[in-house]
Amino acid sequence: MSEALLHRWFDALARLDGESLAACYHPSASFSDPLFPDLRGARVGWRWRMLTRGATGMKLSYDILHGDERKAVVRWRACWRLAGSGREVRNEVLSTFAFWDDRIVRQVDEFGFWRWSRSSLGLPGLLLGWIPARRRAATRRALAQLDRLAATQAAADGPCGLR
Repeated sequence: MSEALLHRWFDALARLDGESLAACYHPSASFSDPLFPDLRGARVGWRWRMLTRGATGMKLSYDILHGDERKAVVRWRACWRLAGSGREVRNEVLSTFAFWDDRIVRQVDEFGFWRWSRSSLGLPGLLLGWIPARRRAATRRALAQLDRLAATQAAADGPCGLR
């Protein structure tokens, strides 16, 4: 198992270091969770940059349940505050990681969307988070936010990624 890689990834998440999180992924990585059901390539790194830019006060614990050289399963718990609203978000996640070339090539996160939406989205999440249409709307909004962040950063970097 790539235990050192997992520790590096969780340490970066605890520090809210989006660049270090993104560096843990293989260029052809894929990621899936209830909010982002199918991210690929560079968008995986942008998912974590977005989370870390919008969070403060991360508290994190994790247990590596089992693994080998190619994959691992980790249960983790996180609590953070949304930078804009100050709302406390709690999430309990079961992650399955696959590794290639000492990087994460596939990550599938499982968590209860309604439970997450109650803390993340507030009253609308509590009242409507269990409705599939609300889940789809949250996914559309999150993907649009992700794409705006990536585009803004690409524009700030200038041609050929130069500032």
